[in-house]
Amino acid sequence: MKLLSRLLALAGFAALQACMTPPVDAPATRAVVEARAPITLLVSIDGFRPDYLDRGDTPVLSRLAAEGVRGSMQPSFPTKTFPNHYAIVTGLHPDRNGIVANKMEDASRPGELFTMATTDAFWWDEAEPIWVSAEKAGIRTATMFWPGSNVPIHGTFPSDWQQFAQALPEGNRVAAIVDWLRRPLATRPRLLTLYFDSVDTAGHRFGPDSPEVRAAMRGVDARLGDLLAELGAMGQPVNLIVGADHGMAPVDAARTIDFNAVFPAGSTRVIEDGPYAAFEAMPGQEAAVRAAIARPTPHMRCSDKADLPTRLAYGRNRRVPRFICIAESGWMILSKPPKAPVKGGAHGYDNTDPLMRAGFVASGPAFGRGTVEGRNVDLYPLIRRLIGLPPAPGIDGSIAPFERILK
Repeated sequence: MKLLSRLLALAGFAALQACMTPPVDAPATRAVVEARAPITLLVSIDGFRPDYLDRGDTPVLSRLAAEGVRGSMQPSFPTKTFPNHYAIVTGLHPDRNGIVANKMEDASRPGELFTMATTDAFWWDEAEPIWVSAEKAGIRTATMFWPGSNVPIHGTFPSDWQQFAQALPEGNRVAAIVDWLRRPLATRPRLLTLYFDSVDTAGHRFGPDSPEVRAAMRGVDARLGDLLAELGAMGQPVNLIVGADHGMAPVDAARTIDFNAVFPAGSTRVIEDGPYAAFEAMPGQEAAVRAAIARPTPHMRCSDKADLPTRLAYGRNRRVPRFICIAESGWMILSKPPKAPVKGGAHGYDNTDPLMRAGFVASGPAFGRGTVEGRNVDLYPLIRRLIGLPPAPGIDGSIAPFERILK
């Protein structure tokens, strides 16, 4: 009986083992990991100067710069937000892309004023931004804020886009990028944009050398770290371009120019003032305005738009007002009393001003290591190369500055 019991026990154990052990020819269970092609992500940190990377506040960006590409870009004139964001995505200077200022008029639309809230495609259709070109080529795009991406330019939106809302936390902006990239391949974007405005806001309010700007840079850097961690977890390679529209110069109440002390009362109609002033002569007052322009004014130079230096590539577009005054870096042209004391920072100065230069970092499988100096319009042909579009003829930008750092 004992022998029979032992035999039965062994038989039962063998049967149990047979149930637990898969047959030799059964396929092994594996986690299926999708092989993802690199996406291209264009990030704008509004008001990000190149030297902000040297303050010890940006461990993520500084590591990417050390392992990839670092440099600076010369913005287009005027060194303002909308003209330069549109220059980046069109490869055309503001004079050719049609967005010549943050605030402008067009003689064909009397009584209308373009502002940063304008979504009428009429103002934007003089150029074709990269997301429109990509969508026409069957490349899906998504924009987490970018000037113009909320407008049906040439009748086309990005496949996915968000209406700008300054109150939306930066973490939520990053989360939107991650959510878009978690989609199935058929609806997943290949070109994306991401925009941060906190550094520019802090620069305007407190100045470029303030603790508030450093804190804003730390915040943006941390969110970029979160984004890269999420992309790494999903196995998503990314060709990352981090840039800016312009830099920032410190200003104060002691460095202001009274516009009305230069030009006779009632002789001008000012469209914009600040680091530069753009204005028209009132009817019958052109001779008086030209006489005022002919007299030198400290810390400011003025001219007819036709006489602006060629290097500015500005003044031929019909939307540029007849007369332009450009202040010396750090000075402000005021055509009316300011609503608050002049302090903090400003941009809009000559685009050769070192304080107006925009930071640049690039990293990803398409990039080698090194440094680069270029112009913001050069980013457009770079992006076309990364997403597989052929070179665009007739643009102002050139791929040349990036050739030696591209794999």
